[in-house]
Amino acid sequence: MPVTPQTFRQIALSFADAEERDHQHHPDFRVKGKVFATLGYPDTEWGMVKLTPDEQYAYMKIEPEAFQPAAGAWGKGGSTLIKLAKVKKATLRDALESAWSAMSKRK
Repeated sequence: MPVTPQTFRQIALSFADAEERDHQHHPDFRVKGKVFATLGYPDTEWGMVKLTPDEQYAYMKIEPEAFQPAAGAWGKGGSTLIKLAKVKKATLRDALESAWSAMSKRK
């Protein structure tokens, strides 16, 4: 069953202290005020998670049809686009948790 924007949203908000806000006309998900994921960028078929470059590479190897770097410096820094219709729910949960965890530890 394909992942929907609602599934992405539910998983992102399932982590402690996660909240949804609006960022440049699409939803983002934050912990301690820091964005760890967005939904609807570049369009409604995609989400984005902030990973490390090493994590990004690993997810791209696991599910190459679902994960790709964001454009430019953002992508080189680990911002990773996720094609919702192609990603497995368990892999999405892992990626979102990695992004949430990294942001929740930042000061």
